[in-house]
Amino acid sequence: MGDFLAFRKMITPVVVQIIFWLGILGCVGTALAILGGSSSLAAASPVSPKIVAVLLLIVGPLLIRFYCELLIVLFRMYDSLRVIERNTTGVVVPVTEVKVG
Repeated sequence: MGDFLAFRKMITPVVVQIIFWLGILGCVGTALAILGGSSSLAAASPVSPKIVAVLLLIVGPLLIRFYCELLIVLFRMYDSLRVIERNTTGVVVPVTEVKVG
């Protein structure tokens, strides 16, 4: 609980996963709505609503996945930095002992 209150434990990766699944549901729901009401959109759009719906079903989830992966990568980098910090705390190398070459 202390790590949570001190912002050392991140809850955002879980939230990003929830956003991903909500985005997927949104893409599928929108595509189904376009397919269901395609007769009213056909006259107003130069592109067939069925093509738009299929593209939304294919491209939409991919774009949502890319975006969420970018967010998750940031938090994984943070976790890796925390591991590096834990592994190197207390190890101090004086400048005079460092040998180059």
